Amino acid sequence: MKFGEWSVADAVDGLLVHTVRVGGKRWSKGRRLSAGDVAELQAEGMDAVTIARLEADDIHEDAAAAAIGHAVAGEHVDVGRTFTGRCNLYAAADGVATLAVERLRAFNHLDEALTIASVPAFEQVHEGQMLATIKVIPFAVRQALLDHALKQIPTPAVSVAAFQPLRFGLLLTNLPAIKDELLDKGEQGVRRRLGGLGCELSCVRRCDHRERTIADSVREMGEQGLDGILILAASAITDRRDVIPAALEAAGGRIERFGMPVDPGNLLLLGHYGATPVVGLPGCARSPKINGLDWVLRRLVAGLPLDTGVIADMGIGGLLQETSQRPQMREPSSREPQRRPRVAAVILAAGQSRRMGETNKLLADWAGKPLIQHSVDAALASGADSVYVITGHDGDRVAEQLTGREVVVVHNPEYAEGLASSLRAAIRVVPGTVDGIVVCLGDMPLVRAAHLDALIAAFSPQEGRTICMPAYQGKRGNPVLLGRELFPGLVELEGDRGARGLISDHDDLVAEVPVEDPGVLVDIDTPAALSELLDRAAH
Repeated sequence: MKFGEWSVADAVDGLLVHTVRVGGKRWSKGRRLSAGDVAELQAEGMDAVTIARLEADDIHEDAAAAAIGHAVAGEHVDVGRTFTGRCNLYAAADGVATLAVERLRAFNHLDEALTIASVPAFEQVHEGQMLATIKVIPFAVRQALLDHALKQIPTPAVSVAAFQPLRFGLLLTNLPAIKDELLDKGEQGVRRRLGGLGCELSCVRRCDHRERTIADSVREMGEQGLDGILILAASAITDRRDVIPAALEAAGGRIERFGMPVDPGNLLLLGHYGATPVVGLPGCARSPKINGLDWVLRRLVAGLPLDTGVIADMGIGGLLQETSQRPQMREPSSREPQRRPRVAAVILAAGQSRRMGETNKLLADWAGKPLIQHSVDAALASGADSVYVITGHDGDRVAEQLTGREVVVVHNPEYAEGLASSLRAAIRVVPGTVDGIVVCLGDMPLVRAAHLDALIAAFSPQEGRTICMPAYQGKRGNPVLLGRELFPGLVELEGDRGARGLISDHDDLVAEVPVEDPGVLVDIDTPAALSELLDRAAH
């Protein structure tokens, strides 16, 4: 890769190294300069620009990151679309992150240009949560380096062991001095933990804290086809010869291990009754805070190996106890983990089609179906979490064309006021959980799901990309993705200009997303435009 200052006249196809402002617009670094871009730079009076130019054996950062992402991703992992050399991996199910730690460590030692950052091994993750991010640091890497790197990860290195909906039994033992409230608290704590793992506490028994009665209860539970038996004793287990371990052996079970190098949670017992795991719970099971029991339950529910060796290895990182010198809470951080952005697609379909004459353009047929169906189907095929169609003029007829499709149709009674009224209607109905909306126009049938997915991949308010717009050969088009922080401004819009002025006021938040076809520039406003579209289909 050649890197340096070039004459603007010779900069075509070069990658912009630094962000610049041209004609009032912000051009981000990494932009591939077209002949039109060069002309604009020259019109601005620029005679030199710093660019990176790829050579024959260079692989663009996006292609390299995508290749590594697909190689690394294992079971229950979704690979996100790549943007600016970054490819994110997301959990496709609730479960436990399983990582090939040594292979990932070796990969990060290969070359400073290639990096993988991940969550800790065996961390509990939720569907949609980010597991890892692959970042290619320069604009391109040599093909030989990429090939060598891929050989270092011959099998998937980032996976999720998905939680299974298991059925557990809970045995609570009692002593005369123990109040019922303490037993109730223990049961509630266990229910809460299992519920958080998608499991059911289907059997609860209480008995005296005596070896014989406990052994009888274990046998009874062992005949019910449970996936696990949990025992919370009135008095903490202190030795392998204590009441709970002795009762398990008396019932015909076996002890795998007593004690674990995790604090809180040291006094945990692991055993089996036949093939059924039996866990003697430490006293901290009554607390809602993270402790060693959580680590054990996660593995059981995810179907991961759990034996004395595995428990012994939990000591590294197993100091969860807060002290005056280490006052961190044992609960997970209140900060939400990084996840895939939640984006709703909003299709504006309320216009009066005045320039089309008597024809409602959204109902005009092209390629075998009305224009509105093309826009809706692209949104449904994309990574958008939900799709909303804002209707107005001919609202019933437009909605009728969407029967059977999983969309929310919202009628805008103020449609005659212009585009802004439909944006306001959209903001009123999209869920409070969405991070942004991708605003699509119902009269752009050449927009594809891939265009929407590219915008969603680029969207990152944390990195300053709050507004994402497709650009074909440097010309901005539609649809446009707008982050939640812009919603108050959308509500205040009036007239028929849409969000154009709002975007202009926040140009520093705009990310142009290059696309390979001009469909993002084509809308059908006139009979001539529709005729041209029909001619294109015919040829």
